[in-house]
Formats: sequence, structure tokens, C-alpha cells
Amino acid sequence: MQEVKRRKKSLEDSTEKLLNEQIKIEATSAANYLAMASWCEQHGFANSAQYLLQQSEEERGHMLKFFTYVLEVGGSPQSPEVTNIKHNYESFMEIFETMLDQEIEVSKSINNVVDHCNSVKDHTTGSFMQWFVDEQREEEANARRALELFDVIGNDGPGRYLIDQEIAKIAKAAQAG
Repeated sequence: MQEVKRRKKSLEDSTEKLLNEQIKIEATSAANYLAMASWCEQHGFANSAQYLLQQSEEERGHMLKFFTYVLEVGGSPQSPEVTNIKHNYESFMEIFETMLDQEIEVSKSINNVVDHCNSVKDHTTGSFMQWFVDEQREEEANARRALELFDVIGNDGPGRYLIDQEIAKIAKAAQAG
């Protein structure tokens, strides 16, 4: 049987490498959100668990967008190995501190890819990346809002219950937006 020749790619090797790194970052984010959801469910924060499951699915979707894009431009996307996922948290608040830190790191990585695209004049990939730039602004804002609830409501007994109720509203708004 004759091998099908790979079509030429329009993606620079350096850009493909960055996009494959971003695939791994998105997969890791999805796995982290699953672990956070599990912790929340085990500690009675059902609304937060559902929100974090929603976030995990969204991150997986981001990973697949990158994966598909690399395929479409003739590259070779890599299915990432995800390891070292944190499963235990000291507090409910730590979940959302970790969430914000994670989203900030994803934003930095997205910006790095955009900067690279600008430097190599890859306008196609740069255009593709703009959706992620906008998405990260929203992701960071939601994480900040969730974390602000701890300052406004408090982190003790009934406050945690109220925060979990408010997280459901953030989740609903995120799905609608």
C-alpha cells in the first residue's frame, strides 16, 4: 500500500511547537479543574463542583480547538501526557486562588503565542489566537469574581455555603456568555 504524502504545512516549526505546548496547557487545565471539582463535591460544595466540571469541559474544548487548528494547517498536533495534578486542597478558598493563578498562566502562554505569531508574521495563526485572547479575559474575570466572594461574604461556615450558591450564578452567566 502506498503511503499518503503529508500535505505541506503553512505553519512554522517554532509555531507548531508553541501550539503543541498550548495543547498540553489546556489539557492540564482541564485535568486540574476535574480534580478541583472532585474536591468540591467531596466537601459539600455541589454548585462549585458543577462549575468546575463545566470549566474542565471548556478547557478540553480549547485543547481540541488548538489540536484541530494544527491539523488544518498541515501540522502534527501531539496528544499530551498530563501528570502531577493536585487533588488535595487546604480550603475551599484555595480552589479559587489556584483557579485564578492557573488562568493568569494560561493568559501569559496565549500572549506568548500571539507575540511569536507577530514576530514571524503568521497572521493566520494570530487571527486564530484572538478568540483565545478574548476568552482569557473572561476566564480571569470569572476567577477573580469567584475569589472576591470570599472577601465579601467570608470564609467561615455559612459564608462558604453562600459562596457556593453565588458560584452557581457565575456558572450560569459563563454558560450564557
